[in-house]
Amino acid sequence: QVRLVESGGGSVQVGGSLRLSCAASGFNTRPASMAWFRQAPGKEREGVAIITADGRIQYADSVKGRFTISQDNTRTLTLQMNSLVPEDTAVYYCAATHLYRLNLRESDYIYWGQGTQVTVSS
Repeated sequence: QVRLVESGGGSVQVGGSLRLSCAASGFNTRPASMAWFRQAPGKEREGVAIITADGRIQYADSVKGRFTISQDNTRTLTLQMNSLVPEDTAVYYCAATHLYRLNLRESDYIYWGQGTQVTVSS
């Protein structure tokens, strides 16, 4: 059974940092793409960052230069978030797909974690 379990969320002040992790298990083959999405209160879920199995990376414009996505050999996906602002407040989700994608189209992802809350206060 495939499982994606996020951790590392919490509350920080403006300018602070958080590191999210996503432990992936149950995959028979390595996902072609893994990504982070987020959903703020009252808004639709949006893509944040994606990394492919061969290491290609894309970021949403709103997080470029502040967030870094990475993946290690154990299939743990991480999102280092620096210079956080209140607009980054959201539930962050880890997602995976066997499709090779460099876009952040939600419908391409069939495996999802339960989400972890990130709150940035001013």
